[in-house]
Amino acid sequence: MFAPASAIYFWGFLGIYGIVMYVISPKAHTISGFFEGTDEQGHAASTWSLTASIFISWIFAKSVTNAANLGASYGIVGGLAYAAYWLSIPVAGIVIYRLRTHYGAKGLVSFLIGKYGRLAALAFALAILVRLYNEIWSNTAVIGGYFGQPGEAPFIIAAFCFTAVTLLYSIKGGLRSSIFTDVIQAVIFVFFLALVLFIILPKHGAAALLTSGEFRLNAGVDLLLVALLQIFSYPFHDPVLTDRGFITEEKAMLRSFIVAGILGFFCILAFSLVGVHAYIEGIAAAGNAPAAVARAFGVTALFVMTVIMMTSAGSTLDSTFSSLAKTIAQDVPLLARMTPHFNPVRVGILVMLVFAILGNLPMVAGTDILKATTVSGTMVMGLAPVFLLQRWAQYSPWSFHLSFWPGFALGILLATGHIPPAWAIGEGKYALLLGTNLYGLCICTAGFMLPLILSHRTRQS
Repeated sequence: MFAPASAIYFWGFLGIYGIVMYVISPKAHTISGFFEGTDEQGHAASTWSLTASIFISWIFAKSVTNAANLGASYGIVGGLAYAAYWLSIPVAGIVIYRLRTHYGAKGLVSFLIGKYGRLAALAFALAILVRLYNEIWSNTAVIGGYFGQPGEAPFIIAAFCFTAVTLLYSIKGGLRSSIFTDVIQAVIFVFFLALVLFIILPKHGAAALLTSGEFRLNAGVDLLLVALLQIFSYPFHDPVLTDRGFITEEKAMLRSFIVAGILGFFCILAFSLVGVHAYIEGIAAAGNAPAAVARAFGVTALFVMTVIMMTSAGSTLDSTFSSLAKTIAQDVPLLARMTPHFNPVRVGILVMLVFAILGNLPMVAGTDILKATTVSGTMVMGLAPVFLLQRWAQYSPWSFHLSFWPGFALGILLATGHIPPAWAIGEGKYALLLGTNLYGLCICTAGFMLPLILSHRTRQS
């Protein structure tokens, strides 16, 4: 990947990045600090810190790579399609605000137990564990791609080294370390994104970049429509996002979610211009448009791109570790009605260690990183009615199950190639994905409403 003379700088930066992050990240001395991000005095994160944390935690290494790849395939339409996913953040903020102010919810799992029952909460917990598992390999694989080709020793070693340095400071401070380092990583990301745009924009001008591609169903608009459908379900199975919805005052949280979502949308759209440059220039993306474009500009540009990827992947990976720790050390005992007789922080650390290893196995196998978004987003389409229509349900476990499981089944059928071609909408690459999400969302919504309608008729008769 690198010339021998320059390779030392890239490996050196990886080492320095890990040391600096470990040294500056604060240590959590309390359970609330480790799982809720409070400081030594028990104070919650500030609005600015929360906004920066939400913003950068959702600027995944895989997400900026996917945005650039789609820009390389469809021009600005591809970038717009992927940026639309960031509208999920304000949607989640509005829903969580209502759950907290109307129901006094302390978390999504406890809310689901009260509204839909423990089996519903268990199914939800399993879904978010799959999501968190995908976040590990899909981000470390991106980092590995800047050090070698998939399957090669440098690729795998770099991915595991990056996992290790992130794991070390995550163990040190849990969510408190994650939020603290997120602020720094957000500043670094924005600065280096500006450098990338400074390199790209003069080549073509903003007008040429922003008018590339065609707004046709088979030219990326099908994926844009998929994103606009999935934003109503996608955010709720991501505890990296939703955990941050319960750690500060309600109105401050809502402001943070709205601002972070808008900033994320424009930053992802801006980064997709890297791929749009490849689209205009005819540069072969080979599944990693940022690296391909950076190599075309030389070693300096490649170094800048590597910094962007490390900061974005690091912010997501540390948040993933902290969310995994909370899910298994706190939410699972709640589901099992257990009174924990163990130190939850120690359990959380053990969870981080186990998932740091197991979570990288798909990376070694070379799985497509875009599938971590589109397939998992389809599998949880049934969460849209569960959270958006919850005000019409008193206590209705059947509403959850008749909404969630059909969506889950359709996601599995799509992933295994068993959705009938007749479901496709249009003729583009994402035609079947669009049809599955549109028809599937209708099925899930009908399933959610059916028990409510039957219950209403029973009461009237």
